[in-house]
Amino acid sequence: MGKKGKLGFIIGIISFVAAATAAITAFLFVKEKKKRDDEELMEYLDNSIE
Repeated sequence: MGKKGKLGFIIGIISFVAAATAAITAFLFVKEKKKRDDEELMEYLDNSIE
């Protein structure tokens, strides 16, 4: 493997790690937002019953 091949491989790995990190972060944000929305809905329903 030449210098360009090694550099391309390293850049590819870094890109893969960055994409995976972004996907995991987005998943966690969506999951947390859904959890907050569910909690707000339950609070709203509890208060509307009273």
